[in-house]
Amino acid sequence: MKQIATLDEYFTVVRGSRPAVMVFSAGWCPDCRFMDTYIEDIVRDNPDFDFYKVDRDQFGELCETLDILGIPSLLAYRDGQVVGRFVSKLRKTREEVQSFLDEVHAKAAPAS
Repeated sequence: MKQIATLDEYFTVVRGSRPAVMVFSAGWCPDCRFMDTYIEDIVRDNPDFDFYKVDRDQFGELCETLDILGIPSLLAYRDGQVVGRFVSKLRKTREEVQSFLDEVHAKAAPAS
């Protein structure tokens, strides 16, 4: 999973042609570290999405604008539009994250 380094990169990615999932986290967050134990499996099992890590502390204003008040949290985008939100301060299990991705998959699929 690639780390977002700048706001320009964030907005370029979310406006891109591929569906993207932004994973908001922070190094000090124990629930984020728990997610680290399985997130690479989620990335591998969901090749229709590009995954990016966003450091909540580095992008505080962006998180505030997006109402990302708890971490870890995920936003799914397609063509610059949010197609799914899994935002809370609670620990997320592998099953919950996969269920979220399953729900947004149809929304993120290109129109035929």
